[in-house]
Amino acid sequence: MTEHPLKLDLPANLPLVRCDALLIERVLVNLLENATKYTPPGTAIGVTANKADEVLRVEVWDQGPGLPPGQERVIFEKFARGQRESIIPGTGLGLAICEAIIEAHDEKIWAEHRPPHGARFIFTLPLDEQPVVEPEARP
Repeated sequence: MTEHPLKLDLPANLPLVRCDALLIERVLVNLLENATKYTPPGTAIGVTANKADEVLRVEVWDQGPGLPPGQERVIFEKFARGQRESIIPGTGLGLAICEAIIEAHDEKIWAEHRPPHGARFIFTLPLDEQPVVEPEARP
């Protein structure tokens, strides 16, 4: 990731999420690795998160060439690749794995074009009732 500046937009007041942390880490790693593979060196990659209704909405975006038109759903199929006959290594399973993980959390993942250029991959995670956090006692 040294060839891509990473921009984070993660507000300090993001709610807690009940999820399998290792699996969600795998989703983020897969999405960030894809962004580095398909985005020219020197272009930014970013992660944003915010509360939207009753879900946490997470977006991994890039400033690359974007998605092939009409491929926004196809790329989540097993063995699908973003570019045909690509020299970029990979098996075409990363996004299918991401989708299976997010669906196991009863949520959704999808891809969109990111104007003026680039792609964004968005997934949601359910929000449970937030625990009450007691303020720390001061001595």
